[in-house]
Amino acid sequence: MSRIDKINYYLDIAETVLERGTCLRRNFGAIIVNNDQIVSTGYTGAPRGRKNCSDLGFCIRMERNIPRGERYELCRSVHAEANAIIHASRDQMIGAIMYLVGVEVETGEYVKNTTSCAMCKRMIINAGIDKVIVRNDQTSFTEYNVSDWVNNDDSLADKLGY
Repeated sequence: MSRIDKINYYLDIAETVLERGTCLRRNFGAIIVNNDQIVSTGYTGAPRGRKNCSDLGFCIRMERNIPRGERYELCRSVHAEANAIIHASRDQMIGAIMYLVGVEVETGEYVKNTTSCAMCKRMIINAGIDKVIVRNDQTSFTEYNVSDWVNNDDSLADKLGY
């Protein structure tokens, strides 16, 4: 019997978490792991008590053809990364790893060339998380060192979204 490697084990859990997502474009699942213990989970969805896009049957960003990575202030959802951070205390996140998986709702394919958006990067930095690992396909992934986001501030380069 062969065992799944630990990174894909945690990515599989994040992928299960994204199944709770309510976005009509892309759903993400995030988990925060510290010392080999899951600290928190989060998925894409409207703030508590508000209707989700899946309940309303429309997405304003889709209706306006807003490109990926732009105009997040119009989005009803709280991102998976933000939801995971909200549900954990900072002392649990210092030195942690966040595992992130995104899926296109229409096709079910993994979101290509993804990383956290600019707002989520800021929250991840302030939370004290050390690394973000994003699934590319069923077995491959990309690792991002959060210190690189601090040292190479993409907000100064006018880069948009993810």
